[in-house]
Amino acid sequence: QMARQGRAGVALGIAAIASFCAGTIATLLIAALGAPLSRLALLFGPAEYFSLMVLGLVFAVVLSRGSILKALAMILFGLLLSTIGTDLETGQERLTFGITDLSDGIDFAVLAMGLFGFAEILRNLESPEARDIVRGTLGRLLPSMADFKQSFAPIVRGIGLGSLLGILPGNGAVLGPFASYSVEKKLAKNPQRFGHGAIEGVAGPEAANNAGAQTAFIPLLTLGIPPNAVMALMVGAMTIHGIIPGPQVMTKNPTLFWGMVASMWIGNLMLLIINLPLVGLWVRLLKVPYRFMFPAILLFCCIGIYSINNKPTDVLFTAGFGFLGYILYKLEFEPAPLLLGFVLGKLMEEKLRQALILSRGSFATFLERPVSAGLLVVALIILVVAVLPTIRKEREQVFQE
Repeated sequence: QMARQGRAGVALGIAAIASFCAGTIATLLIAALGAPLSRLALLFGPAEYFSLMVLGLVFAVVLSRGSILKALAMILFGLLLSTIGTDLETGQERLTFGITDLSDGIDFAVLAMGLFGFAEILRNLESPEARDIVRGTLGRLLPSMADFKQSFAPIVRGIGLGSLLGILPGNGAVLGPFASYSVEKKLAKNPQRFGHGAIEGVAGPEAANNAGAQTAFIPLLTLGIPPNAVMALMVGAMTIHGIIPGPQVMTKNPTLFWGMVASMWIGNLMLLIINLPLVGLWVRLLKVPYRFMFPAILLFCCIGIYSINNKPTDVLFTAGFGFLGYILYKLEFEPAPLLLGFVLGKLMEEKLRQALILSRGSFATFLERPVSAGLLVVALIILVVAVLPTIRKEREQVFQE
């Protein structure tokens, strides 16, 4: 809408500035909260970790778009997929159906690329191209003082909301921009401006987006638990380099932790430098027709998947998951909870077994330990509240908005 008013440049400028401010403050939050949360995490045993992951999955169910029952089904399906492969303790193959390529389990990249790469292409092929907006003029990039005044409070609120939601397990970071937009619309003196080019509707969500994306590192680096699908990819990246995310990252790999914090700030600075001067180039890229982009995307996806294990079957599995992702989209199932369930599944199974071994097979250990019991009670309360008719109706209304 701002672009239609000839203010596309201002919209892009305020988005870049809001992102930089949010990223800088979120980076400071990571540096400040890293040490105390790591010390807290060292007090956690297998039972507490298992209960924390249950809480994370409950959050994923409640914070997912659409039906709670469908989100719960996706979580359980993801947990089921994580059990495919060879049991590390017994050496027995599980759910492989005699397919030798499944004996090591499903590769995370295969599942993620299928659900979010191939499936997304199939979805986009359905919708016709509409790129009239690109033909408009960008206008000036730097916002005026009036624009800055209007955007300051939304940016501050967006940073707060995004940071808080980013720390929450269960994909809370994804909701940051939507929550910020809703808050700004409710606080505005003239809510009718939203949807018709209100600069606050750009500044707040952009700040929340970057703040949430970075504070999502906090549970990953301190507890070793990925709060969303993107952080799950980071687990894979760290594992490849022999680094186990968790409370000991700060003590055993301080250079990695502080290097990552420093790289986040440098990345945010680069974001500002790259976004503003080169914005004309990025707009020109939007003129490339989809019919040329899709084959290129598919080709790079296939090359990337094949290069992980040098297995042609991985490409076939990715295509299968892509088709599955498309069917899930058509049936209005959210794929993100599935991916989170898949990532946490192996870790949950490991912690569950450890807790039961230590308690000699007694499930009561999860309720006897105060922290574990507290986390499970919170998870149960959140789930019960979310399914109440009035709350469910409000939740559906919020997602619709």
